[in-house]
Amino acid sequence: MSVTAADSPQSPPVTRREIFGWAMFDFANQAYTLLIITVVFGELFTTVIVGDRGDGYRLANFLWSLALAASFLLVVVTGPLCGAVMDYRASKKQFLFISYLATIVTSAMLYFVEPGYVLLGVVLITLSNYAYSMGESFIAAFLPGLGPPEKLGSISGFGWALGYVGGMVAAGFTLAVLGESSAENFERIRWVGPFAAVFFLLAAIPTFLWVKERAQPHPHQQSFTAIAWQRVSTTFQELRHFRDLAWFLVSVMFSMAGVYIIIAFAFIYGAQVIGWDESTRNLMFIIVQITAAAGALGFGFIQDRIGTRVTYLFTLVLWVLAVLAIWATPEVTAWINAIFGVNWEAQQLFLVVGCLAGLSLGSSQSASRVLVGLFSPQQKSAEFFGFWGQANKVAGVVGIIGLGMLQSLVGLQSSVLLCAAFFIIAILICLKVNQARGQGAAREWELKRNHITPDA
Repeated sequence: MSVTAADSPQSPPVTRREIFGWAMFDFANQAYTLLIITVVFGELFTTVIVGDRGDGYRLANFLWSLALAASFLLVVVTGPLCGAVMDYRASKKQFLFISYLATIVTSAMLYFVEPGYVLLGVVLITLSNYAYSMGESFIAAFLPGLGPPEKLGSISGFGWALGYVGGMVAAGFTLAVLGESSAENFERIRWVGPFAAVFFLLAAIPTFLWVKERAQPHPHQQSFTAIAWQRVSTTFQELRHFRDLAWFLVSVMFSMAGVYIIIAFAFIYGAQVIGWDESTRNLMFIIVQITAAAGALGFGFIQDRIGTRVTYLFTLVLWVLAVLAIWATPEVTAWINAIFGVNWEAQQLFLVVGCLAGLSLGSSQSASRVLVGLFSPQQKSAEFFGFWGQANKVAGVVGIIGLGMLQSLVGLQSSVLLCAAFFIIAILICLKVNQARGQGAAREWELKRNHITPDA
């Protein structure tokens, strides 16, 4: 098993309040990912700010995917380097605070993006999503120190489930008070950015009050650049020792390519392909949040018992089924109406599909975070979660740009099948991962670094 800070006699014991404070960051940042990326601003940007320019929203969808891909590319370049510095200087909390403030400021500035202000919208989405994504990796780097390996699944699942509760609270208030993403309602819905910023600002306060920086800074001071490149280059040289982590990160890269497509385009898909009304959109949001929270929490306890790798593989199978159901919803609805003589609408069947997607969403991301934590020595946790973030965002670049280009050729409905292909590839790669061997590699690295023999 890997050694965590919780195992060290020099570290203060981990309390339930600290775990709750850590999980509250998941609660807080869901206001950004749901209100800005998934539910409200993504639809507002594509349908109102850019709009249908006679091409069926294809230009709008491509610009949206371009902004997200640019933000992910920035994470790819800077994520592991920041993680290396955080480990060396024991400064995870400082970096987390910087990303938190940057997300708040850039989210609030989305208020100024009006119809036709396309460039400003692209720039602010790029910057805000970059800051949010970096914070996602930074908060995950605290996970290995919050408990023993056999408890990390339930701890991560609790955080992810609490995140979906936060998202439901934030987005539920927004949809009820600010209304729909339409040109007629623009003067009210434009406040979604400032609201997401304030929600994040207030809800994440427990994180900075209660979560402790358990690592110890390195005694030798070097410049950030020297630290980053030295430690990252050393890790690349040691990848053979951490081969299960390396294979898993490749699997994550493909699985998250599919997940990021779903997150970025699910509600756009509902508006453009399914043709849902506002009440169905709001109901879908509630369904996805509840099932995602249930999936994260339930599968969190399951993975502590059957293994994180097995759980992760099972969630990918669920994703394949969910994507096929998303793609087939219009045709299956027409088939049911013809066979049974009913008059169902595609948006009604799409709500059922949302349950399956929600279960897959919460459980797969939570399991991914835990497995990286199990494969990470405590002294390299921020760096390894930087690589995890890098794999996620490479996935975002490849997946979202790929879908953006593909949908401009064949339309959004057909191009969603790209997600299923990504999940199947991720399954095949993850079959090479051995969880026990990966945890053993982290343990051996810890013992070697501390000059302890395995029999000690």
